[in-house]
Amino acid sequence: MDSHDKRKRFVLLSSFSYAVTGILTAAQNERNLRFHLISSLIVLVLSFYFSISKLEWIFILFSIGGMFALELMNTAIERVVDLVTAEFHPLAKQAKDIAAGAVFVYSILAVIVGIIIFLPYVLKQF
Repeated sequence: MDSHDKRKRFVLLSSFSYAVTGILTAAQNERNLRFHLISSLIVLVLSFYFSISKLEWIFILFSIGGMFALELMNTAIERVVDLVTAEFHPLAKQAKDIAAGAVFVYSILAVIVGIIIFLPYVLKQF
């Protein structure tokens, strides 16, 4: 293995560490991300408890992953807008509101997926 390959591997590993740092920073500073984390842990526990099917696992994991990805993008957009302007600007507000709207739309979808998957299991308990 030549030094060029080692350098490429180091750059790749560095980019992963930046991504993990970003996730940890958002988790420490963003209340909504922590809420999604706790909700996701509850959903994962319920998924194991009810022994959901492989297909249901796919929907649950995509719902959780998508929620985190959108929340991270929303946080990034908010940070960039705050960096660009400290003063109120209607376009800055719109950018933040639209990004938050995307998270809200996806969260509604994730809740609907959860209801479709878990309601039959919960009803069987009664």
